[in-house]
Amino acid sequence: MEETAQLVVFPMKSAFGVPETPEFSVGLDVPLSQLKIELLKEGVSIIVLSGFGGLGKTTLATKLCWDEQVMVPKFQSNEDALSQLGLLLRKFEGIPMLLILDDVWPGSEALVEKFKFHLSDYKILVTSRVAFHRFGIQCVLKPLVYEDAMTLFHHYALLDCNSLNTPDEDVVQKVVKSCKGLPLAIKVIGRSLSHQPFELWQKMVEELSHGHSILDSNSTELLTYLQKILDVLEDNTMIKECFMDLSLFPEDQRISITALIDMWAELYGLDNDGIEAMAIINKLESMNLVNVLIARQNTSDTDNCFYNNHFMVIHDLLRELAIHQSNQEPIEERKRLIIETNENKSEWGLCEKQQGMMTRILSFCFRYCAKQKYQQIPAHTLSISIDETCNSYWSHMQPNQAKVLIFNLRTNQYSLPESMEKMSKLKVLIVTNYNFHLTELTNFELLGTLSNLRRIRLERISVHSFVTLKTLKKLSLYMCNLNHAFQNGIFLISDAFPNLVDLSIDYCKDMVLLPSGVCDITTLKKLSVTNCHKLFALPQEIGKWVNLELLRLSSCTDLEGLPDSIGMLSNLRHLDISNCISLLNLPEDFGNLCNLRNLYMTSCARCELPSSAVNLVNLKVVICDEETAASWEGFESMLPNLQIEVPQVDVNLNWLYSVCS
Repeated sequence: MEETAQLVVFPMKSAFGVPETPEFSVGLDVPLSQLKIELLKEGVSIIVLSGFGGLGKTTLATKLCWDEQVMVPKFQSNEDALSQLGLLLRKFEGIPMLLILDDVWPGSEALVEKFKFHLSDYKILVTSRVAFHRFGIQCVLKPLVYEDAMTLFHHYALLDCNSLNTPDEDVVQKVVKSCKGLPLAIKVIGRSLSHQPFELWQKMVEELSHGHSILDSNSTELLTYLQKILDVLEDNTMIKECFMDLSLFPEDQRISITALIDMWAELYGLDNDGIEAMAIINKLESMNLVNVLIARQNTSDTDNCFYNNHFMVIHDLLRELAIHQSNQEPIEERKRLIIETNENKSEWGLCEKQQGMMTRILSFCFRYCAKQKYQQIPAHTLSISIDETCNSYWSHMQPNQAKVLIFNLRTNQYSLPESMEKMSKLKVLIVTNYNFHLTELTNFELLGTLSNLRRIRLERISVHSFVTLKTLKKLSLYMCNLNHAFQNGIFLISDAFPNLVDLSIDYCKDMVLLPSGVCDITTLKKLSVTNCHKLFALPQEIGKWVNLELLRLSSCTDLEGLPDSIGMLSNLRHLDISNCISLLNLPEDFGNLCNLRNLYMTSCARCELPSSAVNLVNLKVVICDEETAASWEGFESMLPNLQIEVPQVDVNLNWLYSVCS
């Protein structure tokens, strides 16, 4: 298909024709050009243009129909189009043809199949809120960049720089930023403010500065339309509940998928090593409700269900929509309670006193408690955002029913509140610090009173000491300082976590030696010590891990060797030593790993294999780079079940934007 070829487009809509050309649009020229490029590629039969509601998918498809290279026939109905399609195909034989199916919903794949014909130069463009991955190339429409958003808002707000009623530009900017690049929101809010007095503009800006959402405005049109975005979730209660949980994390921040896995395992029973949780996350991504970001993707991440490098982001308006939906429930029936203390909002021009005192309680639970003369919190999930201005005001509450507690911190130091002692049903504790510097977490000892606490995840936290947690099954430590806690001689690590099954230590830069006491935790089944670049040795006693099934040591670049006792790990099935570039050899007892199934050793070309590797009769897959693969070639004939794989490694640093911002 030549780029200058004439396209014949068959649009299929309930209105039986192509909508009128858009009166005004911005930010679509680049997506339109990219879409035309995809359509002109050889071997492409179906293209899916997706994105959540209000981004302009139909507008883009309409612009394509009215493109000067496109010719559009008319139909009386969808059935008429179906009956005439064969005739039209013969009539325009030899001319490139494009069929547009607009706003296709989940479960409508059969409709698309009906229009598939094995003809050259015949293609189908599907626009949908969901991504149909089975149908070829995917194009995802993104929110508008700031400059285009301003242009669109100026148009619909009918702003005239010569008018006396025109608000200041900084006021306009604040309103536009609150629309988060969503064309629908920009259009609706712009029209609602058109020709309105300056006082109304100023009122909206003041409300936004106090943490209110653009959805709290008087525009019911915007809220009504955005609520329709969630219609795709109505048929699956579980997926909708998981989506609503995303509102528990701060706006414009990446969400750890391992944190979600921990939550959903205890709240909904999705505890199949993260597989069920990832299925839901992938479903949400296919609906364009979230974006999944992977810092470093390789086979070991997926095969072993280890998702520490996996994160998720959600559009701010979708998060605000989820919060709004939660707030529609009666307080005594709400499953989630979100309490936020705003940061200093200097950009809004507030005085220092206002900045320090400004807080927002999304659930209005405090007012309810005061009216009812008690402070019991019925929610099962509690999210508390803490900054330096207000770090303990909620401590008088009694969230006795909470199973999941999330702390979102922006403070250099935080002491766990005494009221946590009454949270007898708490199963999951997630503490995430969003500051650049680590947060020093104190009063950790009160966790010892919680008889049902099963999972703890700490991120960017400095831990000075641990406490005995007999019920704890999983401990995740991400970008934490641990050396002081691990070297604390007051008690043994094994006494602190006597029933621990899963221990994950990732990006902990002060980890030099894994304390030998960890080897006494014989209940361990999974141990991940990854990206700890100063770690240079493991304890000789690791042979005590008789139940260990997975050992990950990837990217511990200073690790110089593995203890001989590793051969005693008779239940070890998965071993990952990828990117351990200082590892020069594997011990001779390595061949005693009789149940080892998967071995990951990318970037281990310097690592010499022992002759005992011939005894690894159950080894099925070695995943490595080309240089390391050459070391294994001599064992292939003696290990007939062995497969050597050299995968592509995709390094994606896009996830860092929220960390560095």
